[in-house]
Amino acid sequence: MTERSGTAQPVYDAIRTRRVTRSMSDEPVASDDLDQVLAAARWAPSAGNRRLQPVVPVTDPLLLRLLRLVSPGMVPRPQAALVVCVDTARAADFGFDPDWRGLYVDVGTTAATLLLAAHAVGLGACPVTSFSRAAVGRLLGLAPGVRPELVVCLGHPAADQPATMSALQQAAQLSS
Repeated sequence: MTERSGTAQPVYDAIRTRRVTRSMSDEPVASDDLDQVLAAARWAPSAGNRRLQPVVPVTDPLLLRLLRLVSPGMVPRPQAALVVCVDTARAADFGFDPDWRGLYVDVGTTAATLLLAAHAVGLGACPVTSFSRAAVGRLLGLAPGVRPELVVCLGHPAADQPATMSALQQAAQLSS
């Protein structure tokens, strides 16, 4: 792979060094850091720039514990969580079917942006899709038509992290 130079290099460095953090410390997430990560979501690519993926921040310790009870895929001890939702009611206003694939592509671009933004401010992050959507919707008091689709757990990485990604040649079979 060719090394990049100039202004592109920090972007490639961020992509290459960002890892999913599955072990987080008890250190709280600073509200300024959380605000910066949330602000970055505004810049995520979105179909037609419609922004049909509201992001709901969760920082209350009790609510985080309750989220863990209904989210078997959630990492232990997140200090914050960002719940990426799909607003199917607003999507319908634009003539989109609630299961239109573009809505879920936008969930992915929002999640990728949140993960990189968390890395940029020194936070660890872990995306989670294994949770009860109905229970999370009730816990967060989401409006009818707003469905939680992905949770991004946030926190400071603990010292004991799983091993990093192996070399590309070991991780994927390359075709010739």
